Amino acid sequence: MAATVRAAAVLLVLSALLAVSVAEDPYVFFEWKVTYGTKSLLGVPQKVILINGEFPGPRINCSSNNNIVVNVFNQLDQPLLFTWNGMQHRKNSWMDGMPGTQCPIAPGTNWTYKWQPKDQIGSFFYFPSLRMHRAAGGYGGISVVSRLLIPVPFDPPADDHVVLVGDWYTKDHEVMARLLDAGRSVGRPAGVLINGHGGKAEPTTPPMYTVEAGKTYRFRVCNVGIKSSLNFRIQGHDMKLVEMDGSHTVQDMYDSLDVHPGHCFSVLVDADQKPGDYYMVASTRFIHDPRSASALIRYAGSNTPPAPDVPEPPEGWAWSINQWRSFRWNLTASAARPNPQGSYHYGQINITRTIKLLISRGHVDGKLRYGFNGVSHVDPTDTPLKLAEYFNVTDGVFKYNQMADVPPAVNGPLRVLPNVINAEFRTFIEVIFENPEKSMDSLHLDGYAFFAVGMGPGKWSPELRKTYNLMDAVSRHAIQVYPRSWTAIMLTFDNAGMWNIRSNIWERHYLGEQVYVSVTSPERSLRDEYNMPENALRCGKVIGLPLPPSYLPAR
Repeated sequence: MAATVRAAAVLLVLSALLAVSVAEDPYVFFEWKVTYGTKSLLGVPQKVILINGEFPGPRINCSSNNNIVVNVFNQLDQPLLFTWNGMQHRKNSWMDGMPGTQCPIAPGTNWTYKWQPKDQIGSFFYFPSLRMHRAAGGYGGISVVSRLLIPVPFDPPADDHVVLVGDWYTKDHEVMARLLDAGRSVGRPAGVLINGHGGKAEPTTPPMYTVEAGKTYRFRVCNVGIKSSLNFRIQGHDMKLVEMDGSHTVQDMYDSLDVHPGHCFSVLVDADQKPGDYYMVASTRFIHDPRSASALIRYAGSNTPPAPDVPEPPEGWAWSINQWRSFRWNLTASAARPNPQGSYHYGQINITRTIKLLISRGHVDGKLRYGFNGVSHVDPTDTPLKLAEYFNVTDGVFKYNQMADVPPAVNGPLRVLPNVINAEFRTFIEVIFENPEKSMDSLHLDGYAFFAVGMGPGKWSPELRKTYNLMDAVSRHAIQVYPRSWTAIMLTFDNAGMWNIRSNIWERHYLGEQVYVSVTSPERSLRDEYNMPENALRCGKVIGLPLPPSYLPAR
């Protein structure tokens, strides 16, 4: 009898352990109604994109590996997609929300995204990715915190705030699209927004944030704008940098920080000053006729107005480059997993391929276009690249590797076509961006984090590898390229799917400065990539086609 009881107890324990081992990660559900609304953000009434009536949109708060389910109801008069800037979508480019990976959500319909911040922590944001929707809003913050048992390299703050800063245009997004379609630029922004508020905060303006003296606060700052680099600062307060684009950083102190389009960082700020009101400021960088916005931070119980001397932004490119050089990966901190970030020794991996991407600018039929290495990307008319590849109907949709790994020896006219290159699965590749333009660029890679190992003026050459940081470059998903300069990144292409490399300067992106990288697993295994989801939308050439054979079970 006792033996039977013991056996039953053992079986019960084993069953419980098995249940825990196969349990899914927690789910977080959202339902978004996406509409137009009228806002006077810079004193001019204009049409903006709202989510559940909000601008900016709702914040996504989650933990590493949570299942995020977002049911999007498109109540606009145009097709719609959302992309999740910085989310890697491991094995799941189906949810990336770019026109190369997904059919758009038609007006008057809804569709549900399901994705995980798999093995990720940090500060990110989402935005609508079609046409010039991004210039009309529809964006919001994503905060991914570590799981409970994973150590974090700083004490829990008293509060955790998202600060969405960005340039803003008073032109309607459809007007901006027509300007670009006609081969013209969208020009300079009308102003800057902080969490949807523009202009200078007056002493009588309600505070955006209230703090208590003696406590520490986290501010997650993201540049959600479409063109301008910004400088962010808080009057009278230093900021401790702790995280950048999903990586813990060495915790240095700064009085101001440059944040480029598509980039995010987290700072800790001590409420250690004399109680009163203080300005939080975001100002454009590197453009004539600068713009800025400010908001108030108030110490609880204080009625002292802010000092009138709003801190000025730094000047010049050299300051910004030197600040970038000061950023370092925190090698001893855990990220989403218990092992330290520095346990991955990227600097000891042999480079198997170098791709040098020269940012190209030219005119086609008299209209302005951008591209890489002489190829200006255009999305296929009706069939997303990923679907054409999955169903093996690429003929008539796109051809692989129309762009070479190096720029053409002689600059010729830009070729306008779908730009897709192959990358061999699990190879370690060096990518060089060269920006010959007089203006700043910011580049982003979907599906991955990379190591930004070097940058400098002029043209890149192999001898410059000796200047690379091969020890503690920050792992991130976006990086700036200064005017007439180069930037080098390194990464392992170990995430199967179709992934977009693009300019975060949205008029450049719209006009062709992007390329898709197709990364396929030779084993066609579910270990490496998920099948197309059952709810995937179909369009173009794949309507009515039978499903391809399933990927093989993971071994």
